[in-house]
Amino acid sequence: MDRLATTIGLFPLPDGRRERLAKLKGHQKSDLIDGDEAAATRDVYAATRRQYVEQQREAGLDLLVEGQARWDDLLAHPLCVHDNVRTEGIVRYYDNNNNFYREPVVTGELTASGDVPGELATAAKRCDDLQAVVPGPYSLAGLARDEHYGSFAAFLDAVADFLAGEVAAFPDAVGTLTLLEPGFVADPPGADERERIGDAIDAVAAATDAEVLVHAYWGAPDDDLYRRLLDTGVDGLGYDLVTAPDDAVALAAEYGAPSRALLGVVDGQNTLVEAPETIDGRADRFAARAAGDVDAAYLAPNTGLFHLPVGAFEAKLDALAAATGGAR
Repeated sequence: MDRLATTIGLFPLPDGRRERLAKLKGHQKSDLIDGDEAAATRDVYAATRRQYVEQQREAGLDLLVEGQARWDDLLAHPLCVHDNVRTEGIVRYYDNNNNFYREPVVTGELTASGDVPGELATAAKRCDDLQAVVPGPYSLAGLARDEHYGSFAAFLDAVADFLAGEVAAFPDAVGTLTLLEPGFVADPPGADERERIGDAIDAVAAATDAEVLVHAYWGAPDDDLYRRLLDTGVDGLGYDLVTAPDDAVALAAEYGAPSRALLGVVDGQNTLVEAPETIDGRADRFAARAAGDVDAAYLAPNTGLFHLPVGAFEAKLDALAAATGGAR
């Protein structure tokens, strides 16, 4: 099983830039800022994106991400910047931790916006083999409030179509797409929703020729949902080996695993930096028990790294690369 070091994005802003951006734009959408402030905000994000790419390259990661410096609202970001979405007050992220975001309220048709493709196109100027990271349709729909479509089924389909439109416009440099679905664990779907969720994921995956992975974290999905995910057209699934290692490994052992596996082997929300031996041990245990032929394992943090201090973030990159024979 080949092992590659990567992340699932959502990086922390470098020291000093969070305060600089807060002064420039407050809590407004960046496209509502005029004149010099808009230019200054773009410059800060551009510098941060360049720094992210260089940090990953210097650490020796195998798959690089854009870093999502603009995603102040975490996974809700693609909706929060949409013209037909109204952002309201600060709410707790899945109501189970200390992460917060502005609530997106969908008030009209969710047509493709081009926001995420634009970020990736800029990053592609510095990296010709990118991993794109976006929220999966179920989690993105769950983080939003619908005032347009009228039912969760219709809303989920619309969010999937919106994401498919974004994905279809990704630059050619995107070779891997990871869909993040923490909602599978934090807000588990009902039995009557599983089939539609699988269809929604297929709709997004069909929009790209890139390799597609679906990663749930903060635990493991239930058995029935996991089996439905195995039946989708994605290339790989993710396993949180930090939060729920036994449950995640048990799913792969009992029902099998696809040829690609994204292994969350580093804690994305804890400053303790794992030793390479710890990372290898988690990956070894998964490989030993997973049924089926897993050709490639992407070693990554189990969650985004947004809330880590910059020093811990950089150390986590180094640890992942060291576990796979990276630059440092």
